[in-house]
Amino acid sequence: MTRPAPVPEIPVANVDQAIAYYVNCLGFTFGWGDDAGGIGGIFRGSCRLFLTNAEFRERHGNTGPILFWINLDSKQAVDDLYAEWKASNAKIVAAPEDQPWKLREFMAADLNGNLIRVFYDFRWDG
Repeated sequence: MTRPAPVPEIPVANVDQAIAYYVNCLGFTFGWGDDAGGIGGIFRGSCRLFLTNAEFRERHGNTGPILFWINLDSKQAVDDLYAEWKASNAKIVAAPEDQPWKLREFMAADLNGNLIRVFYDFRWDG
């Protein structure tokens, strides 16, 4: 049985401000929601994220910041996304680098200190 990719819930202080950052700096598209409702959905291609404020998360007690990973299709895709995010003034934490564990990766952050690790697993490349 094929399952869809999981959708991370990203803790943010203000859903509207977080949506603006993810849309304007990280190239996501607004789907739905706002800070008044406590949750917003954004997407980029097949990558979906939920952004939630403290009031929305209160009943479950989940807090942040968190780190989540985005898996891309090639080393070039990692480098291209890094260049795009850097040009849009995204908060870059680390530039792309091939790691000893066979991942090419870079790291960015959002306005709330959540970390985004973008990677490609080149272990199986010929």
